[in-house]
Amino acid sequence: MGVSVIVPVYNSGTILPDLVSRLAPVLESFGSEYELVLVNDGSRDQSWEAICNLVSHHPWVRGINLMRNYGQHNALLCGIRAARYDIVVTMDDDLQHPPEEIPKLVEKLGEGYDVVYGSPVQERHGLWRDMASIITKSSLKATIGVETAQMASAFRAFRTQIRQAFADYRGSFVSLDVLLTWGTTRFTAVAVRHDARKAGVSNYTLWKLITHAFNMITGFSSLPLQVASILGFLFTIIGFVILVFVIGNYIINGGGVPGFSFLACAIAIFSGVQLLMLGIFGEYLARIHFRTMDRPSSVIRETTGPSDVKSRKIHER
Repeated sequence: MGVSVIVPVYNSGTILPDLVSRLAPVLESFGSEYELVLVNDGSRDQSWEAICNLVSHHPWVRGINLMRNYGQHNALLCGIRAARYDIVVTMDDDLQHPPEEIPKLVEKLGEGYDVVYGSPVQERHGLWRDMASIITKSSLKATIGVETAQMASAFRAFRTQIRQAFADYRGSFVSLDVLLTWGTTRFTAVAVRHDARKAGVSNYTLWKLITHAFNMITGFSSLPLQVASILGFLFTIIGFVILVFVIGNYIINGGGVPGFSFLACAIAIFSGVQLLMLGIFGEYLARIHFRTMDRPSSVIRETTGPSDVKSRKIHER
């Protein structure tokens, strides 16, 4: 059983040596077939130089350098498509996901599951990041309809064969968790430790996470369109009730309904709902437009590391 660990890298050049040193004994425990794929996602520091240095000292490490910053999930998808072994493990580059917890995920896969999430016992993010994470997980649950979505995290293990389900996916909006549901329904989660970030600050802001949640819902679900239809139906009923009230008042009292404020509020509400629905429709049309452009999820500038597909024996290091 071989294991491929995929790590998207962004401005983490100083952390990577510690990551590799902690991963080494963990991967050795799986046998002779393992690799670490570091995907440099347009870092602005010396991350690519650090990756090249690690590759020169560790034959089980491979590096992929992207042309620019495409985002975490796009970088992950690039690394997953390059994975060589039966099991893929994804984790962040900041050591908040302890490498020592990887065996827990892999062991759980052996119980018949296809995807195992490492659900943190206690997350060590800031307040805004935690709130955004809740929003993202709720959006994921609404998108894929899987209860385990509430336990989803970037620390996950899955069977590499699942990537066949999204082998032809070429969209620039990528949500790995949604793509995994295209290949299986066998999801679960295990509790893992979640450490504090070793250096630097998180590159995920509240706005970025909310944007990702919005992209996930509109890119992989028709839920917003269904909500727009329901809103349209409800406000049609409200409009009909107002019409009945106006006509009834005219018949009973013999005059119109006084109050310009009431009329102005009604018009503002209906206009706002119409603009909201037009915005949702426009978002879907924009995504159709981008799909017709056939934009790639990522473009590789260069790679480094072993190019053969043979196993790397422990004694070779």
